[in-house]
Amino acid sequence: MTTTQRIQTPFGEESTATEVIEGIDLSGKHAVVTGAGSGLGAETARALVSAGASVTLAVRNTDAGERTATEIRKATGKDNVRVGRLDLADKASITAFASAWTGPLHILVNNAGVMALPALERTPDGWELQFASNHLGHFALAVGLHDALAAAGNARIVSLSSRGHHASPVEFDDINFNTRAYDPWLSYGQSKTANVLFAVAATSRWGADGITANAVHPGVIMSTNLSRYMDPDQAAQLRAAEAAGELGSIQGAPFRFKTIAQGAATSVLVATSPQVEGIGGRYFENNNEAEKLPPQAVGSASGGVAPYALDPDAAERLWKLSLTAMEA
Repeated sequence: MTTTQRIQTPFGEESTATEVIEGIDLSGKHAVVTGAGSGLGAETARALVSAGASVTLAVRNTDAGERTATEIRKATGKDNVRVGRLDLADKASITAFASAWTGPLHILVNNAGVMALPALERTPDGWELQFASNHLGHFALAVGLHDALAAAGNARIVSLSSRGHHASPVEFDDINFNTRAYDPWLSYGQSKTANVLFAVAATSRWGADGITANAVHPGVIMSTNLSRYMDPDQAAQLRAAEAAGELGSIQGAPFRFKTIAQGAATSVLVATSPQVEGIGGRYFENNNEAEKLPPQAVGSASGGVAPYALDPDAAERLWKLSLTAMEA
C-alpha cells in the first residue's frame, strides 16, 4: 500500500501497545528490538511476542535481558524470545551481532538511546556520544542487517526519534561540538533529527528491496532509564508534575506524560499495522502520522515534525557521512 495522504488511525495518545496490536498475527515473523532490557523496548518486545513474533532482545547487559525475557515468557505464555548482546557504541559488537544473524528479519525496532548527557563525551573515533549511540550505532546495525531485512520481502524499520528533534537540525559543520559549546539538549536534538533523516534515506534507498523505515516519537515517560542523565532538579520537577496529574514541560514545550504501555504503542503500531504497509520515510506520534510544521512553529509546538527532519537532501548527506563513519 502506498499513499501520499497523512496516515490516521483509530488510536490516540492514550492507546497502549496491547490495544494497537490486537488482532494482528505475527506468526513466522522475526523481530529485533534494541535496548529491550527494560522500559519501552521491553514493552515493545512483549507486544510483538504476544502476537506470535520471534523476538530478539538486543541489549548491552545480557543479564538484564535474560530477566526481561523470562518476564515476557511468563506474561505471554510464549517461548519465542531470546537475548543477543549489542553495544551500539562499539563497532565490533554491532558487526558481531549482525554477522551472527541468520534468516529473514521482518521487524527492526531501533529503540535504544541516551538523552541529555550532562557533559561532552566522545567515542574512540571522536564522535559525540549521543549522536554516535542514537544514530550511528543504529545506522551500522541496519546496514549490517540489510540482507536479512531484504530477505523478508516486506520488512519494517522503526526508528525512535523524539519531539526533542525540534531543538536542532543535524549541524553538519560541527556535529561533534568541536568548535561550538556543548549543550545536552542540542546534542540530543540533532541525534533525534538524525533518526528521522535515517528513515527518509533508508526508505528511498531500500524501498526497492521491500524495506521501509519510519520514525516515531513515543512521548515522555519518566519511569524509563532514558531520563537517568537529566538534571536531577528538572527530573524531580517532572516527576512531581506527573504525580499531580499536571502537564510537564521540557525546553518550554508542554506535554502530557505517558505510561510505558502508552509510550510503546506508536512503535508497535508502526511496526505492525496494515495501515503502514509499504509506507516509509514518515514521522509518527500518538499512533498517527504527525503534521509537518511550518518552520516558524518548530520549537514552540508541542508536536509535529520539523521540515528539516524530512529533507531528502539532508537525509542523503547524512547517509553518506554515516557510511564513512561506519567504514573508518
